[in-house]
Formats: sequence, C-alpha cells, structure tokens
Amino acid sequence: MQTALTHRSSGCVNNERLEFLGDALLGFIIAEALYRQFPQASEGELTRLRASFVNKDTLAKVAKGIELGRHLKLGSGELKSGGWRRDSILANTVEAIFGAIYLDSGIDMCRNCVLHLYQDLLTGITPDTLVKDAKTRLQEYLQARKQPLPVYDIIAEEGEVHAREFTVECKVTGLEETVIARGRSKRSAEQSAAQKAIELLLS
Repeated sequence: MQTALTHRSSGCVNNERLEFLGDALLGFIIAEALYRQFPQASEGELTRLRASFVNKDTLAKVAKGIELGRHLKLGSGELKSGGWRRDSILANTVEAIFGAIYLDSGIDMCRNCVLHLYQDLLTGITPDTLVKDAKTRLQEYLQARKQPLPVYDIIAEEGEVHAREFTVECKVTGLEETVIARGRSKRSAEQSAAQKAIELLLS
C-alpha cells in the first residue's frame, strides 16, 4: 500500500507497475459486475457502461470522495505544483491501490473494495440513461451513412508536463472544413473536436 501511494516523482520505487495491474483488475471487476447487473444489455451497451466507470474522470472522483490526495507521497516539484489534487495522479493512484489490495489480500478482497467504492455509481446508472460520448455518436452517425470514419491527429502539444494542452484536428468526410479543438488531454481534445463535427453535420 505504501508503494501504491508513492508517485514516480518521489523516487524510483513508485506505483506505476501497481497502476498497470490495478487498471486490468478494475476493468475485469467492473465488467463482471455490469454483466451480472444488466443481463439484457448488449455488448456495445456494456462496453460503454464500463468505459464510463474506468475512465480517469470517474477514478479521480472516487479518489476525492475518500480524500486520497492527503495521503499521496509526492516529490518536491509535484508538491509545489499541487499534484495531490491533479485528476491524473489521483486516478492512477486509485488503480495502484486496487493492484496493491489484490497482491496483499487476493481477488475477493479487491472485488469487495472496488464494488464498495463504486456502489453509488453502479446503483444509479442503466444502459438507457447512459449518454454516448461525442466520438461514439460521430462514429455511429457516419457508419449509418456508410461514410469513412473520422481521422484524429494531434497537431500541437503545449505547456509544462503537469499542465499540457493538446490541439487536435478532426477530418470528416462531408465537412469542407477541418475541425480543430483543444483539451488538457488527447482524449478530451478529441471529444471536443467530435462534438464540434457533430454540430456542423447537423446544422
């Protein structure tokens, strides 16, 4: 657990390997829970539900709910820049903790911990109420019309390591202009570009 709470900025013994393990465990446990909870849901619906639980935003929300930031072991640079409240660090640490629990206490204890932390989220969601993300909606719109899928390219990366900003362009058949959007991560920039593309296609 001490290793799970240690960010790479704090030393060579850190939580990156545990994060790798915890990410896989979280995906499996959430997939299993959703499979049992929604026996009539399709593969696509289950995939979107799982994605909504294992993404960085949800993990960071879980971390903040248990005030995890207070317990992180960070290097001096991350301490000065407020690393204990950065979503990416919090999310990665939650995954590392799941990996540590599995190694120390086994899969059953790990499953219990994940399901306890996700209890409210699992109770409050259904396949019908889950809104598809912009990239999925754009892809389905184009597929329904037998058009090529959109192409996303990173055209710029700016800012310090802890405050990067990505600029992404999205090329869509049928749009004369190339859509450009920015975000604090590649994923968020692509989602913003996809949303802009959908609005242009429907305008």
